Parts: sequence; structure tokens; C-alpha cells
Amino acid sequence: MVTPQDPDLLRRLLRARDRIDQAPEQDWTNARLAKVSGVSEAHFARSFKAAFGVPPHRYLLTRRIERATAMLRETDLPITEVALASGWSSLGTFGRTFKDVTGESPSALRDRERADLDALAAVPGCIERAVRRPALTIAVSEKRRRQGPATNASATDAARRASEEEA
Repeated sequence: MVTPQDPDLLRRLLRARDRIDQAPEQDWTNARLAKVSGVSEAHFARSFKAAFGVPPHRYLLTRRIERATAMLRETDLPITEVALASGWSSLGTFGRTFKDVTGESPSALRDRERADLDALAAVPGCIERAVRRPALTIAVSEKRRRQGPATNASATDAARRASEEEA
């Protein structure tokens, strides 16, 4: 577990997190991130989760979804190109994960965002990004299991309810 007395490890973990933030479209495996941090894979994964509250892979998914959401909102690129540019190798995986995390398909999000563009003009960008950040407090597959096959409730709402129940 990371302690406040271990600033060297925290700096190393921040270095790995910064690499993810700079290029979330790259293939960031735990082995590669551990090498950037200069620690073993297992120690890296445990320490990253202790320091930032989420495992490295979930942090990477958050950044990829954020980038894809921004690209859908701000560009006219086809959804396939948005998926590839934000780091996904499969359009199907991108679409499924995107819908699980945000609660709507990429095309539905693009349509809604464009309709609401004028209403958000007065909100500062930092506040908007914080509100829109995906809530990945539990694994996507765990969210699907909790929702069950019969329900189509918003994945974001389900994640928020689950985190409230755990708290």
C-alpha cells in the first residue's frame, strides 16, 4: 500500500499516469506501465490502485472514453475513426464499452451533445469535464452482471447507485 512517507513511489506512479494521459490511444499494458515506473507488475498494479483509487486498466478506459466523447462532440469524424483514434482496436468493443460506461451509444451521444451545445456555452470547461467524467468505480462486466440481462438502465446510473451502496 502506498503511504504518504513514500514520495519516490508516488512520483513513479505519477509518471506512469502521465504517460496514459498523454497518449491513451497507445497499448498501455501493466507490464509496460510497471517498466515506466521501475517496479514489478504486481507492485505497480496494487500501488496504482491505492494511490489513485482505480486499477490502471480502468483509468486507461476512463481516459479513452473521455477522448472519444470529446472527439464525438467536437469533430465530424465517422464513429469508426473516433474509435481507432481513441485507442480501440475493435468497433464492437468500443461501442459496447462506450454504451456500458456512458449509458448511450456513440451516435446517440453525438446527436444529444450537438443539440445541447448552445445551452452549455456558459459553463466553464473544467466544470463540464468533471461532470462528464465516466464513473468507472466498478468493472464494466460487473455492472452488466448487477443490471441483469432484462434491464436496460443507464450504466452510469447503475455505477453511481453501486458506489453509493458500497459507501
